[in-house]
Amino acid sequence: MAILDARPELLDALTLLRQRLAAARFPLELPGAERARRSCAELLAQIDGYLLPRLRQPDAPLLAVIGGSTGTGKSTLVNSLVGKRVSEAGVLRPTTRMPVLVCHPDDQQWFAGRRVLPQLGRVVGPRQESDGPGALAIVATRTLPAGLALLDAPDVDSLVEGNRDLAADLLCAADIWVLVTTAARYADAVPWHLLRSAREYDVTLATVLDRVPHQIAAEVARHYGALLERSGLGSIPRFTVPELPESAGGSGLLPATAVAALRAWLAQRAQDPEARAAAAARTARGALGSLRARVAELAGASAAQYAAAVRLDQRLDDAYAEAERRVRACLGGGGLLTGEARAHWLAFPEDVSGEELLDSLCQALTGLLVEAVSAADEHTTAAWDREPGAPVGGEDHDGGVRERIGVLVRRLRRCLEELAEEARIAAGARGDETDDGETAALLAGALLGGSTGNLAQQTLAGLLGPRHASRLREDGAKQVRGCVDRALAGERKRRAAPLHALTITAEPQVELIAALSGVRAQHA
Repeated sequence: MAILDARPELLDALTLLRQRLAAARFPLELPGAERARRSCAELLAQIDGYLLPRLRQPDAPLLAVIGGSTGTGKSTLVNSLVGKRVSEAGVLRPTTRMPVLVCHPDDQQWFAGRRVLPQLGRVVGPRQESDGPGALAIVATRTLPAGLALLDAPDVDSLVEGNRDLAADLLCAADIWVLVTTAARYADAVPWHLLRSAREYDVTLATVLDRVPHQIAAEVARHYGALLERSGLGSIPRFTVPELPESAGGSGLLPATAVAALRAWLAQRAQDPEARAAAAARTARGALGSLRARVAELAGASAAQYAAAVRLDQRLDDAYAEAERRVRACLGGGGLLTGEARAHWLAFPEDVSGEELLDSLCQALTGLLVEAVSAADEHTTAAWDREPGAPVGGEDHDGGVRERIGVLVRRLRRCLEELAEEARIAAGARGDETDDGETAALLAGALLGGSTGNLAQQTLAGLLGPRHASRLREDGAKQVRGCVDRALAGERKRRAAPLHALTITAEPQVELIAALSGVRAQHA
């Protein structure tokens, strides 16, 4: 079969796709994000556990996974196919906590390493209660024909989430799916979901109707067959395992006659070269063919993540742009010269020192910036609450905003004092320390007082001369703009941190589509 010719180009393209899938992330809790995560995990499991190993080693033994719902008798069926107890069976659910792989001793080398299911450790021989989770028990026996391995999987509907995920991974690693249901449960949703998935992926498939009372075995089998026909699954091999009186024996095994047909069908897949190649090629071809829709869906989910992140960022930008507009408008209109700051300004310099006026102006600027940031944060939170999947966090409820902005404003004050001192020296002005403080206070009033600041600027021109006063105001205005920019940018960064920490970009979507195109080009 051409699909199993292990062409280096196809392997390289598939390896690149695997890398892109491993890098794909869906961190925002958007509708469909959880499904995308599961689908991505399943694809990685199938590529790692089945496609790459099968394409690299097309002559490896066939792996038949025995899967199904809780209580369908999978472990008993595996034991009976092998002819001895190799997997624990019982009434306690879930019985199969560790998956058990049974193979011929000559084939053990294929499975002892991490060729298939590389995420699982290996335990050679029958499993023990002391064996931890996350391992695969490998049992070698000559009662199973060479070229075929059976894997007893956990329940696909297990109450334990880890077992359900593992069962899905195991099915993705199979050359052959043997889906087991019972006379009491063959109409349930779970087996039909598995059957439809198998049909979608064009897997080599068989189904077993197990635990059928022998008195009604023919009637139940006919009804089950009719359901399969109506679902477009009438061509798949199906086997009925009757519940015979001798099935209740103490060995825990079904009579050999009860599983003879299934055993013969599996043996033919393993020992007949044409049947074997057809089984492996069909499943590999189906898995490769399914990549287009599955990867495209993931690319769409990645695009949705990026679009949502852009919307959230835009809401944040809008809120902080409005905060900046309000701050600039207030500074330009003299909004800081109110309350205590205005009283100090009117009493300056006779009854209020330059230090006191600077204190009140800096406190007013701090309050203006804190109020603007708080409003921006509230608007951002409200806007994000309306967007599905918005990350939580970023709000500051402990007064940290005022503390951080206070540091920046105090730094601005020192800069204005230094500029005032340098301007007095450059202008040749002389005076005591109070004069230096008054110059800095006048500069702050000119910068923060809006239209009222014109009087402060005129006073500076009288002290320093028009040229030095104008230069001082320009330098001081740069410092004020820088302080405002740093305060708003820093708080915007703090508020955006939960979103930006997710590093959601447009690249994953593009990379997934490009990698898929590479696989399709080699698989065409």
